[in-house]
Amino acid sequence: MKRPGAHVSASGGVENAPINAHKIGAKSFALFTKNQRQWFSAALTKNSIREFKINLEKYGYSPDHILPHDSYLINLGHPDDEGLAKSRKAFEDEMQRCEQLGLPWLNFHPGSHLGKIDPEKCLLRIAESINFTLAKTYGVTAVMENTAGQGTNLGYAFEQLAFIIEHVEDKSRVGVCLDTCHLFAAGYDIRTWDDYNRTFEHFDKVLGVKYLKGLHLNDSRKDLGSHVDRHECIGKGMIGLNAFRWIMNDPRFDEIPLILETPDETVWADEISLLCSLVQST
Repeated sequence: MKRPGAHVSASGGVENAPINAHKIGAKSFALFTKNQRQWFSAALTKNSIREFKINLEKYGYSPDHILPHDSYLINLGHPDDEGLAKSRKAFEDEMQRCEQLGLPWLNFHPGSHLGKIDPEKCLLRIAESINFTLAKTYGVTAVMENTAGQGTNLGYAFEQLAFIIEHVEDKSRVGVCLDTCHLFAAGYDIRTWDDYNRTFEHFDKVLGVKYLKGLHLNDSRKDLGSHVDRHECIGKGMIGLNAFRWIMNDPRFDEIPLILETPDETVWADEISLLCSLVQST
């Protein structure tokens, strides 16, 4: 079964996220468990944690179909020791919040070298940061998101993600979320059937589909290989609708979160319906 959803608001408390997801017909969802533009936030209250779990059950959401995202401020490959320590502390806090909510995944952007250190050294720092955090937390898998390669951001090539995983000690607690806009902007074409198959076969060869824990479904405002991260509504960008039709009929993507991050949240319900309509009966 395919589980399209969206990154919904948790304004007013994380317990509101399942309600907001249900309102748009989402079969999965993403959320921030704290303000994504602050380093640290108040601890989750016992009431919020309890109500979140109650609402998950009420609206029929399994924790496996929820993909929380960490703060945009975190850079696990930060070239400066102070920035790295701050990022690691914040990432640990994010993982612990997922633990409290009973959620098995935490989605994050790998990191950036900021033009100050060698990219490979930055990738090693990211792996070390993951090891550091996994050793201090339990039950939550660190899910790296591929990037568009904008600026000095790493994680845009499958080989970079594979390099990080190679240096993670507990490989049972690391995974990948592929963003289709980022994929396309990084130079991976999925617009034709042959290119779509070539891209995902390459992913399987370099990383392995076993590491794929979710997809972010976004069209792209910018062209192939632009390395510019600009999301567009489904079927209205440079990728086009066919790639999303193939995704919705690809058994490799059954039962994982398929999360919309398209720019117009007022049409998310329509986009979820559109995605569901692309599923072909067998």
